[in-house]
Amino acid sequence: MSETDRTIGFIGLGIMGKPAAKNLVDAGYELLVNDVRDEPVEELEAYGAESRATPRAVAADSDVVITFLPEGKHVREVVLGEDGVIEGVESGQVYIDMSTIGSSAIREVAEELKTEGVDTIDAPVSGSEEGAKEAWMSIMIGGDEGTVEEHRDLFDVMGGNVVRVGETGAGQVAKICNNMIAAAEVTSLAEALVFAEKAGIDQGNLVEAIRGGAAQTWALDARAEDMIAGEFDPGFFASYMYKDLRIATSDGEEYGAPQLITSTNHELYKSLEEQGRGDLDFAGVMALYEDLAGIE
Repeated sequence: MSETDRTIGFIGLGIMGKPAAKNLVDAGYELLVNDVRDEPVEELEAYGAESRATPRAVAADSDVVITFLPEGKHVREVVLGEDGVIEGVESGQVYIDMSTIGSSAIREVAEELKTEGVDTIDAPVSGSEEGAKEAWMSIMIGGDEGTVEEHRDLFDVMGGNVVRVGETGAGQVAKICNNMIAAAEVTSLAEALVFAEKAGIDQGNLVEAIRGGAAQTWALDARAEDMIAGEFDPGFFASYMYKDLRIATSDGEEYGAPQLITSTNHELYKSLEEQGRGDLDFAGVMALYEDLAGIE
């Protein structure tokens, strides 16, 4: 059986999941999809996929099941709940979760699936919607080395930088570390831009002056222009960053890891969420800094 002869189940067709699913269709895989919303399912059906009414039905007709969901509660519901994946799988199947839910949560799900003879790979991603479309997002993988290698073709279709970090749960640790750093970059940039504004310095000139120097970061390249313009259409929701930093601070307590910067950023994104701004891009923390500084 060739690689693309396998049937892939794909549950969760959001900002990142939908383009990743389309890339699998483009690569020739038979894809079965499911989502709580009708619109993306219909879009994938028109694109060449088939749909199933429940996660259980997806699992029953698939060789590999992939989930790409917002939070751990959604993963537990889809995988372990009524009409969930666990009710449709058979021994020998593989489950891949590409959500960001934390290492403890994915290990709990993996333990339940192991009782059915199903191996779990956690493969959270970093990258924008555009990255998912163009398949250059990073995929951080945790799982048995042999199982991961058997399914590397799927990851190569969906991502550009594909790295196995360790056993099941290790991918989640890597993703949380990634977002700890990304949040620190964006909040530091917002702080600097507001400082420049208050000091009477043109923010665009500031960015040009520091570009390429020691302050060069992903945030400076990817978010500075929109932050200056006050344009925060979501590539990655602020509410998702809040969720990921909540996982980080919780796991930091579990592992005894100091998180002085991450704890502060967690509080900033909590405030943004409580203001009803969680649907902004996570660079929208700039608006919170402007409020604190009295800038319109």
